[in-house]
Amino acid sequence: MVELSGVLGVALVALGMVLTPGPNMIYLVSRSITQGRRAGVVSLGGVAVGFLVYLLATNLGLSVVFLAVPELYVAVKLAGAGYLAYLAWSALRPGGISVFAPKEMPHDSARRLFTMGLMTNLLNPKIAIMYLSLIPQFISLEAGNVLLQGFLLGSVQIAVALTVNLCIVLAAGAIAVFLARRPSWLRAQRYLMGTALGLLAVSVAMDSSAPATSG
Repeated sequence: MVELSGVLGVALVALGMVLTPGPNMIYLVSRSITQGRRAGVVSLGGVAVGFLVYLLATNLGLSVVFLAVPELYVAVKLAGAGYLAYLAWSALRPGGISVFAPKEMPHDSARRLFTMGLMTNLLNPKIAIMYLSLIPQFISLEAGNVLLQGFLLGSVQIAVALTVNLCIVLAAGAIAVFLARRPSWLRAQRYLMGTALGLLAVSVAMDSSAPATSG
């Protein structure tokens, strides 16, 4: 149903995006450092539900539109390439601040932590754009059920994002201390990730393939 190249493509994009500091990472790291690992895990639960909300909303509407108007393939492909380029610039631009040096935050209840994790994800434009423009370009009309493909590929993204974020939550304190003593390592990580995202953006933009018309 879903081609291996599509699964690997989504996994690679998801990995690049989850490793690029954004609202989710900043919130999760901040909670983990200031309130402990349990708070970070509870917050991650809210983030996970946010992913599911976007996955359901996008796929239920996208499956119909994408089949009816296959010409949108080029538009979403270019939008995805543009967004990857933006992420690359965000990682490479000078003056970036380490996500592992958060401000002090008040201690909150588990319910509030979960809710804030959910809202942080739902209000994160990076997630909305990803589901609307990046995942669809890995869907093949020739492979059949577009709706099922969307859910499967979205599940790959969620699995990658939650796995990486859980590792970050569990190691946030140790990472913060490590990077505080080695600022050059943080710069190297940003440059490496930015370069990888930039190359992926160029590859997506130059891809001349087009989806087959459903019949």
